[in-house]
Amino acid sequence: MSLINESITVWMSPAGAPVRLVWRSRRFRVTDTPTPLTKALSLPDELLQFLTHPPKPVAAWRCQGTADDGTSLVFDIQHDDGRGSWQLLRAYD
Repeated sequence: MSLINESITVWMSPAGAPVRLVWRSRRFRVTDTPTPLTKALSLPDELLQFLTHPPKPVAAWRCQGTADDGTSLVFDIQHDDGRGSWQLLRAYD
């Protein structure tokens, strides 16, 4: 596992799951079912009703991507709403 934290480009399906990504000028097609890594809110439900702007769950995914040369890696990716871009958090061989 390598901690990366780099910007990447991600294409999403109409259902909202990643289908393709580009990292370091290499294209990876998602070749297995992506797993959502959404954090649960840490506040109790009875407190959330009093917040005017409750925290949003984190949009994050773990997916296997395969490059054109057959190289397959597993990626943890997260959308950064502040930047409006995707971040690669980790890559696994």
